Amino acid sequence: MKLLVKWLLHATALLALTLLYHGVSVNGFATAMLAALVIGMFNMVLRPVLIVLTLPVTVLTLGLFLFVINALMFWFAASVLDGFHVDGFGAALLGSLIYSTMGIIIHAALGKG
Repeated sequence: MKLLVKWLLHATALLALTLLYHGVSVNGFATAMLAALVIGMFNMVLRPVLIVLTLPVTVLTLGLFLFVINALMFWFAASVLDGFHVDGFGAALLGSLIYSTMGIIIHAALGKG
């Protein structure tokens, strides 16, 4: 049940992101739910692989390259979904930062589990 609530809240956060930042657009709530699912899957499967592959760059940049990896996951999710659009890499970077901040707030509000 908690997973479903988290998914709904992340989809809502994605819709709120489109109101806060105009570089990201989502056509509707169903698309936002699908986008939240795809972003979550990419972060679960692809992100760890990218972190390992780019570990030397991440260490040299003192971890700042992780922001680039987050932006790539966000941008890649937008490229595979119809109805979810990101204007470019800069928009993906800022959009992923805002979306991640909202995700931290959601996680803190729901507590452990």
